[in-house]
Amino acid sequence: MADESKALQELEDMFAAARADPPALPLHLNTAILADAARVQPGGQTAANVRAERQPMWRQLIEAVGGWPALGGLTAACAAGLWIGMAPPSFVPDPAALAGYEENGTAVPYDSYDMAMVLSEDLQ
Repeated sequence: MADESKALQELEDMFAAARADPPALPLHLNTAILADAARVQPGGQTAANVRAERQPMWRQLIEAVGGWPALGGLTAACAAGLWIGMAPPSFVPDPAALAGYEENGTAVPYDSYDMAMVLSEDLQ
């Protein structure tokens, strides 16, 4: 442990010495950077000069989603969700049962269901 703290202290001393005397930028590098900036700057376009061409609404929507790959993934996820929702696997619980709805087979006897009887009960 003592060797580790000694090594860390030596490293910290080296970092402190490097921070105290930062290296200067060489003159030739500084000149090259400024010459490159002067060469590029007059030819640049400002944001006011650049106009984006008007795109159709469907293309804007595709770009907002993330492009064709993202739209393909979104389509696959929607299709899988629809498939799982319509025909869930056996290990997925039934959402109607989770909501508290239970079908009671004795409520309406399907073999003796008669529309006239239902209507007569409603009229009384």
